[in-house]
Amino acid sequence: MSNTTTTAEHQPIIVRRSFWQLAWRELRRAPPTAWFGMIVIALYIFAAVFAPWIAPYSETELVGGAYEPWSAQFLLGTDQLGRDFLSRLIYASRNTIGIAVLTTAISFTLGGLLGLLSAVLGGWVDQILGRGVDVLMAIPQLIFALVLLSIVGASLINLVLIIAVLDSTRVYRLTRAVAMNVVVMDFVEAAKLQGEKIHWIMTREVLPNILPPLTAEFGLRFCFVFLTISALSFLGLGIQPPTADWGSMVKENATLINYGNITPLLPAGAIALLTVAVNFVVDWFLHKTSGLKG
Repeated sequence: MSNTTTTAEHQPIIVRRSFWQLAWRELRRAPPTAWFGMIVIALYIFAAVFAPWIAPYSETELVGGAYEPWSAQFLLGTDQLGRDFLSRLIYASRNTIGIAVLTTAISFTLGGLLGLLSAVLGGWVDQILGRGVDVLMAIPQLIFALVLLSIVGASLINLVLIIAVLDSTRVYRLTRAVAMNVVVMDFVEAAKLQGEKIHWIMTREVLPNILPPLTAEFGLRFCFVFLTISALSFLGLGIQPPTADWGSMVKENATLINYGNITPLLPAGAIALLTVAVNFVVDWFLHKTSGLKG
């Protein structure tokens, strides 16, 4: 009895070790592009989490004159109001990435839930949801977001909700498409015949079998949401001042380009670098989950 108990107690530890060993083995086989993407993403997350300790100044503190050049005191100079550009660049990683992740999570929750309902229930539910999504997708997303934000106001809550709802249409389409291939399987039909509830079939039977494409799509949707927020901020309807944001930082300091100063290109480069890094990781993940070799 004692030996059996000891074996049972140690079994979860063995399973946990094998999982981490498998994960580390897969990471070691990852191509250089995937490693580059993961390192860049880790650095961005580190900067976002520890921004108050990394940044020399706060994001709103006036520390010098307007447009001061790069120096030992201000490594990247100051902006149009005399705020430290490096500090705002670091704080912007927290604001821009955090809001983009929140918006993407909401859009996936909404679009994924409706997509699963549409695939599992079918019939008039599928028709109503499908036609509503078609209407929303017929209007260009950025233009629609600009119109709605102009009407309801460019507050942070409005920004997150509007982009999340508009982006959820793409998530709905993908979720419904991949779920439709699963709901016709025998094990789903067997669950329905056993009288399982809709939420059980959605979360226990269908969702686990469509997670890989949805996980990869989450990374891609994050990039689109991230770029949309930056574009809206550049146009003045995204994250509002004095909150630091990469899109608005490009707009506020764009005049420096006329004098050969590359400072406004730094937040633009931060946007591009993160987008490329996420796409590298998503491409590798898709390659692994697709079962392709080589």
